Amino acid sequence: MTAQKAGLMAHPARDLAGTLRVPGDKSISHRSLMFSAMTIGESRVEGLLESQDVLATADAMRAFGATIDTDAHGIWHIHGVGIGGFLEPQDEIDYGNAGTGVRLALGLAAHGDFVTRFTGDASLRSRPMGRVLDPLRLMGLEVLESVNDRLPLAVRGPTRPAPMRYEVPMPSAQVKSAVLLAGLNAPGETTVVERVFTRDHTEKMLAGFGADLTVDTAADGTRTIVLQGQPEFKPQSLLVPGDPSSAGFPMVAALIVPGSDITIEGVLMNVSRTGLITTLLEMGADIVIHNERQSGGEAIADLQVRASVLKGVVVPAGRAASMIDEYPVLAVAAAFASGETHMEGLAELRVKECDRLAATAFGLKVNGVACVEGKETLTVTGTGGAVTGGGIVPTHLDHRIAMAFLVMGLGSKQGVAVDDAGHIATSFPTFQTFMAELGADITPFDADARVA
Repeated sequence: MTAQKAGLMAHPARDLAGTLRVPGDKSISHRSLMFSAMTIGESRVEGLLESQDVLATADAMRAFGATIDTDAHGIWHIHGVGIGGFLEPQDEIDYGNAGTGVRLALGLAAHGDFVTRFTGDASLRSRPMGRVLDPLRLMGLEVLESVNDRLPLAVRGPTRPAPMRYEVPMPSAQVKSAVLLAGLNAPGETTVVERVFTRDHTEKMLAGFGADLTVDTAADGTRTIVLQGQPEFKPQSLLVPGDPSSAGFPMVAALIVPGSDITIEGVLMNVSRTGLITTLLEMGADIVIHNERQSGGEAIADLQVRASVLKGVVVPAGRAASMIDEYPVLAVAAAFASGETHMEGLAELRVKECDRLAATAFGLKVNGVACVEGKETLTVTGTGGAVTGGGIVPTHLDHRIAMAFLVMGLGSKQGVAVDDAGHIATSFPTFQTFMAELGADITPFDADARVA
C-alpha cells in the first residue's frame, strides 16, 4: 500500500521575527552516538537531534550491543562496548532515509568477523554505496549480498582487519569517515588523504574521545590524516550545537521576506560548514554573527538575520564541500537576487536523497524562475525579489528540497506548494512549528492535487 503524501503549502509572509534555536547538528549527532558506543562506560549527549535519521543510528548502535536510553531532561545516555566489542546484529538494520548514517555504519561493520545486514527506504536503496564499499573492501570487508553496491546489502567484517593508506578520490566526508571508523579496529596506522578539505567532525571527535590522531595540511591544501588503530575511547559528556544546514532555511526565509529580523542561537560555525553564510554575505545579506564561543571543541555563535537586497555571485567549486546540503536553499536565495548566480562543482548533488540538482532546477522553473542546469553547474537568473511562485514542487522524498521550496513560498507572490513534506522529519522534525513561531503560514496541501 502506498503511503499517503503529506503535502504542504507556504503562503506569502511579512515581518518574520523571533529568537530561536534550530535542532542539533545531524552530522555531530550521528557521530556522538557511534563514538559513544565504542567507549567503555557511559557517555552523555545533550542537544541530540531526535530526527528519524539519527534515531536510526541509535537503533543501529543498539543492534551492535550498546545500551542507549534517554532521561526526563532529554539527555541521552550511551553505555558503550569498547572498540572491537561490537556484537553481531540479530536483525536487519533499517536506516530509513539516512545516507550519512548507513555509510558511516558500514565502517563500523568492519569491526568484527560477523555479518551485518542493512536496508533503507526507497530513496536510500537507490543511492550508491560503492564509494564507501570500495576502500572498505581493501580493509577486508566482504560484501555478501547486494545489487550494484546498493541497499539492501549484507557484509561480513574481516577476521584480521587491515590498516591502509587511502586517497579519497572525491570530496566526501562520508568516505573519509567510514575509512577512519573502520581503521579504529585495525592494528597499526590507517591513513586517509583528501585533496579537498571536507567537514572534519570525525577528526575532532576522534581526538576528543582519546584516539591517537595527527592531521597534516600541505601547502596545496591536501590533508593527510593518520590514525593509530585500537585506541581506548574515554566516555564523554557532549553538547550538540545547532545544525547549520537546518539554520539555512530560516536564514534565507528572513533574507527574502520583507521586514524580517530573526536571531538563531547556538549555530555550529565549523569552517567546513559555513559555506552558505560566506556566500550569502557575498550576496549582500545582512547577517551579524554574535556571541562567538566554543563548545566541545567546536565553534558556535548566534546569527542575527534581517531582510536584505541580494545580488548574484559566482560560487566557486572549491566551496561545495562546505555547503553541499545547502545548495537548494541557496538557489532560492539566488531566485530573489538581482542578476545571475552561478554555482560550480555540484556533481555530488546528483547522488543525494534524490538528484538534487535536477529537482532544484525543476522547482525553480515551475515557480517562474529562469535557470540553466549543467552537468555539474546551476545558473539562476534572479528576479530582483519578484518571484511569482504558484507552482507545485515534487520533492522526490528529499527533505531539503521540501524545506527549500517552502521557504521560497514565503517570499513569493502566490505561495509555493510541495507534494510531500513527510521526509522533513529526517533532519528537522519541528520545521513547521519552528517557522510558525517566526510568523510563517505553512498549511496542509492536498496531496492528491496534480503535480506540475
